[in-house]
Order: sequence, then structure tokens, then C-alpha cells
Amino acid sequence: MTEERVKAYEGLKNYLTNAPFLLMQDWKLPFKLYIDVCGEELGAALHHTQIINEKPVEGPICFISRQIKPTEARYEASQIKFLFLVWALEKLHYYLDGTVFDVIKNCNAVKSLLNMKAPNRNILIWKIAVQEYRGNMTIVHKYGNIHKNADGLSRFGLENTPENPAWVPQEEHHIGGICVTDIGT
Repeated sequence: MTEERVKAYEGLKNYLTNAPFLLMQDWKLPFKLYIDVCGEELGAALHHTQIINEKPVEGPICFISRQIKPTEARYEASQIKFLFLVWALEKLHYYLDGTVFDVIKNCNAVKSLLNMKAPNRNILIWKIAVQEYRGNMTIVHKYGNIHKNADGLSRFGLENTPENPAWVPQEEHHIGGICVTDIGT
């Protein structure tokens, strides 16, 4: 990675993670979780609408993304989307626990899998992990051509290596209350 690219990345990261671009959460207001999966990339943006200068303004609170792991690449597309919903809920648990929120996505598969009567073992585990949010969570389908909030996070990802300026050497995953730690990629 060239020095120019690292500098551009750091500048963009600084802009996207500071006010006025990012909004502060207001626990009394509902959240919107935009999720998208594209190829081997997963992206999500947590938004909410606040009143700023007497006008409702929707804006991001935070962004998350990651690559699909080699073991996950064997899943069907609909299962990957469901797994990503579980991952996003676990990653954003501190924002979403006990709040009302919409999950906005461009695929109806997750809704179908949530309502499946005889799921396989993985889907059953994921359904259990999502249960605690079901009373406060509404899943909304938004067509792909107007679903742009999380698209950029699920496109053109970089590998999680030391050469990547956003490298994370160790990441914890909590799925259904079980903590799984991955070292490296």
C-alpha cells in the first residue's frame, strides 16, 4: 500500500468518523440498521433520524464491515445474509439492546429463513441468536437500486493483513452468546 493511499484512507476515515458527519445516538429515538452483502464482503451502517435545525436529518452513527471467512464461503447466499445479520446484531449489541430499530436490506431471504419451520442446525442457532431482538426489530426490504447506505462497505474490501491500514490483528465474534476468537485472518 503506497503512502499516498494510506494518507487518503486516513483522511477519509477521519472525515467519516467525526462530527458533523456522524450523529450522536439518542436512546429515545429508533435506529435503522442498513446491511448489505456483496460477494465476499459484508457491510452495515447504523443510522438514526434526529431533529437538527428543526428538520429531521437521517445520518450514520457508526459503520462496520468485514470479509466472509473461508468456512462461511460454503454457505448459500441467503445463509450468508442471515449470518451477517446475526454478526451485525452482535457487533452493535450495545446500541440495539432494548431499543426499537429497523433492519433494512435488499434481500427477502433473511425474512424467509427467520420464519422457516424446519431449519438446519446453523439457521436454528442463528434464529436463537436473533430472538432477543425480535420484539424490537422490524425487517424492511429496500430494493437494491435505492439501498445505498451500506453498499460501499460491502464493496472493494481489503484483506485483513498488516499492510492494510485498517488491520485488526484479533477479532472476537459472539454468536448466540458464544465467543469465538479468530487470530489474524
